[in-house]
Amino acid sequence: MKKTLVDLFEDSVRKYPNNTFLLEKKGKEFAPTTYAQVKNEVYRLGAGLQALGVKKGDTMALLSEGRNLWIIGELAMFYAGAVNVPLSVKLEESNDLLFRLVHGDVKYIMVSGNQLPKLRQIKAQLPLVKNIIVFDKQEEYAEGEIYVEDVMAMGDEFLKKTSMDEFLSVANSINNDDYATITYTSGTTADPKGVVLTHRNYTANVEQALTLVNIDETWRTLIILPLDHCFAHVVGFYIMMSRGATVATVQVGRNPLETLKNIPVNIREVRPHFILSVPALAKTFKKNIEQAIRAKGKTTLRLFNIGLAVRQLYFGDSNLDSKGWKHLLRPLVALFDKVIFSKVRQNFGGELRFFIGGGALLDKDLQKFYVGIGIPMYQGYGLSEATPVISSNGPDLYRFGSSGKLVKPIEITICDADGKELPVGEMGEIVVKGENVMAGYWKNPESTAETVKNGRLYTGDLGYMSHEGLLYVKGRFKSLLISSDGEKYSPEGIEEALVEKSCYIDQVMLYNNQSAYTVALVVPNREQLSRKLKEGGLSLNTEEGRKAALQKLESELNKFKRGGEYEGMFPERWLPSCFAVLAEPFTEQNKMINSTMKMVRGRIEKAYEDRIKYLYTAEGKTLLNQQNIDALR
Repeated sequence: MKKTLVDLFEDSVRKYPNNTFLLEKKGKEFAPTTYAQVKNEVYRLGAGLQALGVKKGDTMALLSEGRNLWIIGELAMFYAGAVNVPLSVKLEESNDLLFRLVHGDVKYIMVSGNQLPKLRQIKAQLPLVKNIIVFDKQEEYAEGEIYVEDVMAMGDEFLKKTSMDEFLSVANSINNDDYATITYTSGTTADPKGVVLTHRNYTANVEQALTLVNIDETWRTLIILPLDHCFAHVVGFYIMMSRGATVATVQVGRNPLETLKNIPVNIREVRPHFILSVPALAKTFKKNIEQAIRAKGKTTLRLFNIGLAVRQLYFGDSNLDSKGWKHLLRPLVALFDKVIFSKVRQNFGGELRFFIGGGALLDKDLQKFYVGIGIPMYQGYGLSEATPVISSNGPDLYRFGSSGKLVKPIEITICDADGKELPVGEMGEIVVKGENVMAGYWKNPESTAETVKNGRLYTGDLGYMSHEGLLYVKGRFKSLLISSDGEKYSPEGIEEALVEKSCYIDQVMLYNNQSAYTVALVVPNREQLSRKLKEGGLSLNTEEGRKAALQKLESELNKFKRGGEYEGMFPERWLPSCFAVLAEPFTEQNKMINSTMKMVRGRIEKAYEDRIKYLYTAEGKTLLNQQNIDALR
């Protein structure tokens, strides 16, 4: 049966013509656009693209902040038969954009006014690009640039001269296996890979994801993640679209910081029922809540902490566990909710039922905090190559620490390094099979063959299935620490704990490739170290101070070893025996962090290859070696 994104959209417009589909704030308040109105705009722009010369199979790029025209623009591309190459607005370097546009064979680009200067810098290097369609009116247009309203006017003329059947024939000719998007991953290798997702990949994952959460036409969401993210695509607007629900986007500021500041204001205005989040945003929200409570004085803070502890005890780590005697706490839970937490939730609009977290593993304490205030944060798991949703916790079933239950239908296998299936409870590589598995990597048959075998997606992630039928994701299968005796261990848990438990460590990456001991690359928090040194009359400006700082960092790592405060949290053999202090943090700019804030381990290992080798020498293993001292200058 044909189930393309065009079919999904047309079906929703038929069922929910007068429901509000999109909410956008340009002035003082959010303005609604109904499903029928969106269809009209999509047809106008789709016809304009046909008039402009867009042909079936052409690749187009979309570089814009989240807004109505982003969603309308992508749908319009499908009515011209085009494939979307969604681009991140975080791409600052010209070569990052250039690679994607050239590798993606892009012929047309849709762009916001804010992002247009980036394209103008590299336009001369894009001979394939015929037109750049600009979402915001400009005083002047360079050759090949055209205002989106002018393309829509071309569409109006096109539709006057062409029958509706002829216009729709392109969209109707799209089949399930036709490409919908090419999404470039930030990757852990030199060049990003273009994940090719078909129309059926998307519609299948919409159907699958809806087996985990029950959404109806009354629901609203505010998309705070970039729309080029696969997660935002499927859960942010295609799921909502399939149910006749409402999608709002964050008010675009003059710069990224202003847009970020609009998020809490927009949440109160839109009053969403759920929000997609990532750990970094969740931590920011938590910090803001705690600061606001502290500002109200000691009594409020004490009540808040007691109430939080009571509610966390009552709700526990899972709704699968029996409450037992905890039922006695129900009146207290209700009282604290009425007195404190209902007021806290007003900052999120008062109707927020839950967050869904993706992009990286959520800290269990973070999840406990949110269940305590009455807005649970459910861990999900997926990746772009799976369109992306594979599993999630949700209102019907959750267990903190897990990535929840699997979408249906999907096949999952946990495999060892030789591809052999492992039994329930044993850890290995997560391998999935379903209609949501990508068509492959764009123009990269080697990587495709490595990743998809017999229709099975080898995710490269480490995990296991529990006897409760829940998926646990424990880190990267392919970035394991491997000791000299061949034993393997995932480093993520240790790395997260070192950063979480120490204010003196900002970032850390562990490394062991079949060696006698594990080493670490450490990015220190210079501000906190300086503050600590000042207590003893020292500073990082002197060698004595830098040596004292290194000793402080060593003592922080030693807290996890025998006799330390966190002894037993991790097997001692995998804790770093020595470390190299780095002068520069891992950032998106130096490409050592990707857009989902994950470390690009391969790039970091390559950049610090000499430092890593040095750590396996007698001199390098010494804490107060000159390279460490110099890195703190």
